[in-house]
Amino acid sequence: MALSDAKARNAKPKQKAYKLSDANSLYLLVVPAGGRYWRFDYRYDGKRKTLALGTYPEVSLLQARGKTLEARQAIAQDIDPGQQKKAQKQSQAATKNSFEVIAREWYDKFLPTWTTGHSKTIISRLESNVFPWLGEKPIDEITAQDVLRVLRLVESRGAIESAHRTKTVCGQVFRYAIATGREDRDPTADLRGALAPVQTKHMPAITDPEQFKGLLKAIDTYKGSFIVKCAIQLQALTFVRPGELRHAEWSEIDLKKAQWSIPAERMKLKEPHIVPLSVQAINILNDLEPLTGSERFVFPGGRSTSRPLSENAVLAALVNMGYKGIMTGHGFRATARTILDEVLQRRVDLIEHQLAHKVRDVNGRAYNRTAHLPARREMMQLWADYIDGLKANSKILPLKKIQ
Repeated sequence: MALSDAKARNAKPKQKAYKLSDANSLYLLVVPAGGRYWRFDYRYDGKRKTLALGTYPEVSLLQARGKTLEARQAIAQDIDPGQQKKAQKQSQAATKNSFEVIAREWYDKFLPTWTTGHSKTIISRLESNVFPWLGEKPIDEITAQDVLRVLRLVESRGAIESAHRTKTVCGQVFRYAIATGREDRDPTADLRGALAPVQTKHMPAITDPEQFKGLLKAIDTYKGSFIVKCAIQLQALTFVRPGELRHAEWSEIDLKKAQWSIPAERMKLKEPHIVPLSVQAINILNDLEPLTGSERFVFPGGRSTSRPLSENAVLAALVNMGYKGIMTGHGFRATARTILDEVLQRRVDLIEHQLAHKVRDVNGRAYNRTAHLPARREMMQLWADYIDGLKANSKILPLKKIQ
C-alpha cells in the first residue's frame, strides 16, 4: 500500500527505528530520536545498496518519489545512483572552493577599502587574465606551474608589468584562502624570478626652472576647457597625485580655513591628507565655484557631471600645449620636489609630508596628517609665490631652510 502524506506527517517515533513503505522500494525511516528520513533500497552490480534522499518534511513525499524515479532511471542506464550522488557532491564542493568563487569573496570583502579606480583594475585583471583559465579549478589543486602558464599568456602580450601585478593579486587571493582554511600555501611564492623584470619607466617631468616657466605661461594661455585649465593650474600649485585631483569634491574643501582634506580611501597610503591652499589656489577655486560648486566634483567630467574629469584630460591638454613626452600631471610632483629642495631649499621632510609620502619620526612612528601643518602651509604659499614670480620673469633667490 502506497504511503500517504498524512501518514508520513503523523508518524511518531518508537523505541526502535521502523519503516513506512511506499512504492518502488522507497520508504520513510522513523528513528527513536524523532527524525524521519527518506531512503531508497536498490541493487547494483549484485550488491544491495541504500540511497539517502533527504529528510521529511523538508523533502516532501512527492519530491522523494521524484528522486526515486531519477535513481531508477540511472540504474536502467547502468549508473550507480549512489556513486552519482557522491560525484555531484564532490563537484559542488569543488565549485564552492574554486579560485573564482574565493577570489570574488576576497574582492567583495576588501572592496569598501579601495578606490573606485583600484577596484575596477583588480577585478578586470582577474576576469581578463585569470578566471578563464583557473576560475573553475579548486583552489587547493592549483600549482605554481598553473599560475605561471596564465602569467605567461599576459607576458606574451608584452604586458610585463600587468603580469607582475596579476601575480600579486593571485597571491592575495591565495593568502585569503589560507586564512579562511581552504588552502595550505601560496603557490605564487614559488614564482620569484620566473617573470621578465619590469623596466622602470619614469614619468616625464620638468625640473628646470626656465622650462617650468615656459610651461606655466602655456597653461595660463591655454584655450581649451576652463575646467581643465583650472585643474592643471591647481595641479601645479598643490602637486597632489592626478587621481586625487580629479576626484576632488567640494565637500572636502574649506575655503575659509584654506585647506583641502583628502579622505584616507582616496590616498595611496590609505591615510587622510591635508593640503594647505595658497592664496593663488583659493583664487582658482573661487573662479571655478560658480561653474561647478553645485556639483559633487570640483572638476566634473565633460560628458557627465556625476563623474570626475577624465584621467586623460590633463595629459591631453599638456600634449596640445606641445609638452608630449615632456610633462604629465604626475610630473608636477617631481617638479615641486626638485625645486622646493634645490632652489627654494625647503626641508626635505616637509616636502615629503606634503607629497603624502610615508615619513616616520625618530621612534619609527608615522606622522599624522596634521604634522608640521603651519610650516607646510608657509611652504605651499612660498611655492605659489615662486610660481607667480617665474611667470612675471622675476628672480626668486633661495631662502634659508626652515629649521
